[in-house]
This record gives sequence, C-alpha cells and structure tokens, in this order.
Amino acid sequence: MKAISLAIVGATGVVGRKFLEVLEERKIKVRTLVLFASERSQGIMIPFQGKNYPVLTLNETNVKNNPVEYALFSAGSDVSLQNAPLFAKQKTLVIDNSAAWRMDPNVPLVVPEVNPQDAFKHQYIIANPNCSTIQAVVVMKPLHDAFKLKRMVIATYQAVSGAGSKGMHDLAEKLPTGKTTKFPYQIYENVIPHIDIFMENGNTKEEEKIIKESRKIMGLPQLKISSSAVRVPVKNAHSEVINLEFEKPFELPKIYALLSKAPGVVVYDKPDKKEYPMPLLVDGKDDVYVGRIRRDESIKNGLNMFVVGDNLRKGAATNAVQILQLFTK
Repeated sequence: MKAISLAIVGATGVVGRKFLEVLEERKIKVRTLVLFASERSQGIMIPFQGKNYPVLTLNETNVKNNPVEYALFSAGSDVSLQNAPLFAKQKTLVIDNSAAWRMDPNVPLVVPEVNPQDAFKHQYIIANPNCSTIQAVVVMKPLHDAFKLKRMVIATYQAVSGAGSKGMHDLAEKLPTGKTTKFPYQIYENVIPHIDIFMENGNTKEEEKIIKESRKIMGLPQLKISSSAVRVPVKNAHSEVINLEFEKPFELPKIYALLSKAPGVVVYDKPDKKEYPMPLLVDGKDDVYVGRIRRDESIKNGLNMFVVGDNLRKGAATNAVQILQLFTK
C-alpha cells in the first residue's frame, strides 16, 4: 500500500480522534497528515504514528496551502457543506461522516461490505452513513441477496457517545433535567424516545435517516421500513431490534450460515449459554454482532434479530477508513 497524504477535519472531536486511532491500528501509511479543527483548537498537538501534529484552523487559506489526496470529515453538517467543496475543488477525495451529503443523488453513500462499487462513482465527495444504518445494512445485505427483503421494522437503542462529548458528559455526571448539556432530559437512569428533531410525519430526523439511507445503500428505493430511535443510558455501542420480512421462505440454519460468512458480521447467539450481543461485549470492536436470531411467527417469512455495533468505530470512523482503503490498496 502506498503512503498517502491525508487531512482530518474535526480532528479534536470524538470521531476525529477515533479516525486517528483506527488509521494507526490498520497501519495506514500516511506521509503527510494535516489536522483541522475550529479556531479555538489552533495549535493543539495530537500524536499519530510516533509524531506530534499541530491542529490548524479550518479556513479556505489553510485548505489551499495544505493540499492532500484524501480528507476524512467529522465536524458536523454545516462545516461539511461549507468546506467539503473547497477540498473537492482541489481534487481531494472527501469522506464525510456528517448527514450533509448523504441523500445527495450525486454523492455515493457507502458501506464497503454492502455497496463498495458505489464509492467509485464519486465526484470527490463520498458520504459515510448514519451509525445505526451502517450496522443494520451490514446484516441485511446477505439476507436480502438470498431471500429478497419485503419489509423492515427497526428499533434502535442508541448510546450517548452518538451525541458526542456533551452527551457522554450528561451521562457520566448524572446531570438532572434542566442542567443537561445535550439532552432535553436527564439520560442517567432514563431512556429518551427522541433523537434529533421531530418531522411533520411524527418521525424524528434520526428515524428518517435510517429509512432513507437504508434504501439508498441497498438500492431498494421502495423498501418498506418502519423506524424508531431511542437514546439509552449506555456510554458506547448502539443496539437494534430488527424485524425482517422476506419474499422467499427460509430455514434458520441457512440464516445462520449466511450471517456467519458475511464480512464484518459476528454471529453471537447461544441463548442456552446466555450468549447474545450487548454493548459491553461489542464496545471497541469493528465487527457488527448479531444474536437472538429467531423466526417471527406472526407473519410469513419473518425474522427477528438483535444487532449491536460500536457506533464510534464501525458506525463512524472504521467505516470511513474502510472506504479510504478501497482507494489505497
């Protein structure tokens, strides 16, 4: 693998630092590294591969003066909308972790285990999907290929790390309602059925993301999906209850066999031994874990699963780095 020149935008944030961690673990050869963040982070030194790198203020001058081949973004939609085109104009391939470009028809939305071919249709911007969407489609893809998906019902139980450092602070400090820094109510010893803003149809924006992004990634624009998203008092790793309905009949041994062979998936399902996916088990891992696999006897060709993934790794940083690796092999 050749050495690359790379920028990290949002380098001081939770996902930005996780980018660097995953890059080191995967031994990505970086000959030039440029770190960008807001003006208040200017001059902070961040270690990477045995060296310390200064954080630069993200602005047009610094972008132009520090050309790179690739840029990993995790600094929010507004920052991405304003700055990703600056990199793209310089023919820097941007892999963006925000929601800014995900539904743009000219921007690929990519999970390498599901639709790697779409990445090469880029116009110098590739979108990294929502964390909950990523772990769902990794499991859905091999099952759809075999049995043809008809409908999905998904309920996500999302860790506070998905809300960034402020969300983690609310939980760690057990902040009560009225004193929280991120959530509308205390999250300690509580669950909140509200992630992002409410839409006219009653869904939250988070729930709409899962619906629309899953359809785009899977190439199934008409797929029927019902989604619910709940914030839970867990530090890291999102959990999902997924109910799938297929066009074709299936046998459970075939489901196990397909998922066991699927890239990026670990089947962890021995109820008699109390073995099933949980955030504590999956935290820090790149694979998506699936268990509680069982037939939904209320409908024809129905299946229930419990799916857990580390939202900072596979749900964000690792997926972005995997997209990068499609171009650097």
